[in-house]
Amino acid sequence: MTRVPPAPAPAPAIGRVIGLRLRPLLLGAALPLLSGCAALTALGDATEPLDVYEVQAPSDIRPARASLPRDVIVELPTTSGALETDRIMIRPTRLAAAYLPEARWGEAAPVMVQTVLTRTLDATGAFRYVGRRPLGPSGDFAIVTELLAFEALAPEGSDGARVEVRMVSRILREDGVRVLSTRSFEASDSAASLEAGEIVEAFDRATDRVARDFAEWVLTTLDAPRPASGL
Repeated sequence: MTRVPPAPAPAPAIGRVIGLRLRPLLLGAALPLLSGCAALTALGDATEPLDVYEVQAPSDIRPARASLPRDVIVELPTTSGALETDRIMIRPTRLAAAYLPEARWGEAAPVMVQTVLTRTLDATGAFRYVGRRPLGPSGDFAIVTELLAFEALAPEGSDGARVEVRMVSRILREDGVRVLSTRSFEASDSAASLEAGEIVEAFDRATDRVARDFAEWVLTTLDAPRPASGL
């Protein structure tokens, strides 16, 4: 997990305490109800500078000894509107979506997940090229992903939170657009408190496990060489 300095703003943000606890009164500022019983709550003042965080791809993957002459494209994950943001989602209930106050991701959650998946797969060295876009008209294989959950669950009155990362991915052969394999991935981790730093660390650990499982699945499906130390 790397903390990125916030963008310049009139008021200093770096030296400020970032671990504000969620308070019930903040959750009372919900916007009008969305579909069903779900409510979307923006915690904190959107005009305030926010501390910026990002999760990282695993750093201990050794490259494979050989690579296949194949190009693999990791498409931008699709997701629900509540996750299509750079705010850090924390749910007080399963049917309500809120955002952690005074903190945000360095980029929108789907873009950040795409970055982690791409870098993890590229670090294996198992393919000629791994990227977000093909070098030519199309790549040999494309991986499409739906991000189902990238959130922390913190029921009212709890001292900590449980982070959940869930997604489903499909490997497509560009020639003929055939689905070769589909797999779901999920991981969870716990934060002992509601401080932003601890919650982001839990996100980082859960994302790390999902990224490793994702890369192993891609290598197995495409019969690619494995790094000597595994994933």
